[in-house]
Amino acid sequence: MDKIIQKNIHDGEICIITLNRPDVLNSLNRPLVEAILKSVEECQDDKSIRSIILTGNGRGFCAGADLTGGDWPIEEGWSSGKSTANAMEVGFNPLVRSIVSSKKPVISAINGIAAGGGVGLALCADIVIAAESAKFKLVFAPQLGIIPDVGASWLVPNLIGRAKANGLALLGDDLDAETAYNWGLIWKCVPDNELLDVAISIAKRISDSAIRGLKAVVAAHDHALISTLDQQLDYERDTQEYFCDQDEFKEGVKAFIEKRKPNFRNIKNVDNINISRKSVKE
Repeated sequence: MDKIIQKNIHDGEICIITLNRPDVLNSLNRPLVEAILKSVEECQDDKSIRSIILTGNGRGFCAGADLTGGDWPIEEGWSSGKSTANAMEVGFNPLVRSIVSSKKPVISAINGIAAGGGVGLALCADIVIAAESAKFKLVFAPQLGIIPDVGASWLVPNLIGRAKANGLALLGDDLDAETAYNWGLIWKCVPDNELLDVAISIAKRISDSAIRGLKAVVAAHDHALISTLDQQLDYERDTQEYFCDQDEFKEGVKAFIEKRKPNFRNIKNVDNINISRKSVKE
């Protein structure tokens, strides 16, 4: 695991997960997917970890699935389609779900190219920043005749709209980081030599915040994408009913009255409440 992924703890509370297959632009094979999954899952119950950074080593963030041999289980008689669907079911889809449902906010710091499934991996984080030299490339259809996966077919059109998503996916053109920022695909575009520093700075701000509240915001935004306004109003009501009874809200109100910065670090009641894309009462 130490060879295929690097896991470092910054300031005792920020877990930096670095994909480490630079010779193949960090393309995703079974060992790498399982290593990322394990690292993200280890952060969930570690109370010292308050945020996660996901980045890549070398010239690229992630070139997508390793098409030269992904090490996924194959049974006799399976077609290429069946083998691919199985790899998605047991590896790629659980990876996306693990990052999206993480109890700790996740920041993607995109260095170099994010191509194919690497685009989905990059965008499923809560906040995405990219180096100026970074590029996004959806090669699925023009190069392989397949649809975007690893969540990219949902994330890209929801972030930038159908017209731009179709152009990217049908033509397979590079999308540079500045344009990605201008289109709303990512949060920030930063100089290459500042990428990790900016990611850590964001992670520190997040670590000072009410972590469950931040994740609830992301879940509310995701829920809004599949809801009517009327449904979203009900979702807001039910979610606020829960969170306004929590210690984070009480500390925030108390700090506001006392004219000081709230201290959320000493609040211990972090639970496993499911706030992802549904009402907390469901």
